[in-house]
Amino acid sequence: MFLLSKLFWVFAQPLSIAFLLAVLAALLVFIGWRKLGGFAAFLTALALFVTLFTTTGTVALQVLEDRVPRRGQEPQAVSCMIVLGGVLENEVTTARGGIELNQAADRFVEALRLARNHPASRILISGGDGSISGAYEGEAQASERFFSAFGIPADRLVKENTSRTTYENTLNTAGLLKAQGLEHCLLITSAFHMPRAMGLFRAAGMEVTPWPVDYRTSGVVGLSLDFTQPALNAQLTTTAAREWMSLTAYYLAGRIGEIFPG
Repeated sequence: MFLLSKLFWVFAQPLSIAFLLAVLAALLVFIGWRKLGGFAAFLTALALFVTLFTTTGTVALQVLEDRVPRRGQEPQAVSCMIVLGGVLENEVTTARGGIELNQAADRFVEALRLARNHPASRILISGGDGSISGAYEGEAQASERFFSAFGIPADRLVKENTSRTTYENTLNTAGLLKAQGLEHCLLITSAFHMPRAMGLFRAAGMEVTPWPVDYRTSGVVGLSLDFTQPALNAQLTTTAAREWMSLTAYYLAGRIGEIFPG
């Protein structure tokens, strides 16, 4: 299932779909089906236009980010926090050492801030090597270098270093929480990812407090044309498409109880 999901996403992301439509258009024209080829070419242009030159992806991502709002005030006491992986560039970190953070770095930064404000709290880092090859250093293992660099001792960390997906994050975390006697934790992950994560933790019977971070949108964007930042529009559309597809797949597979958990 893990491998199939990875392969599916190679072809299901917006720019890949546009490429496949362009190939289809060329083949149809080549075999003499010019009208069908022209229609496929139109669909290619439409997919590219929506992806690159509209705010469709931004709005779709914004809906995800707004689903689970963060509480206005920080809890007075934090005994533990669960930080979901996806923060490190595992391939680069494995090859070069050190810590190379990606766009989701807020997950670690916020956990560090909370850890310093609540020195008795434990930090459970959940995330292994999510690549197809499985050849890279697990994220939870590498996270120790990040937190120790800022004075967080290793004995405050609980490392779950085998999960490759959000579903596995949940399954593996449940056992660790029970073994460590931890409960009522903050759940720290990207805001767009929080609905799926909450749905999984709820289905597993774990009570957590959502603490979304890593917002990618302003929250006030409406549907419109946008010719100023096609690369960013494509990135946001890709992120939104992946998360909405994942929510749908998890719901159909019975892993979450509702298609859009709140």
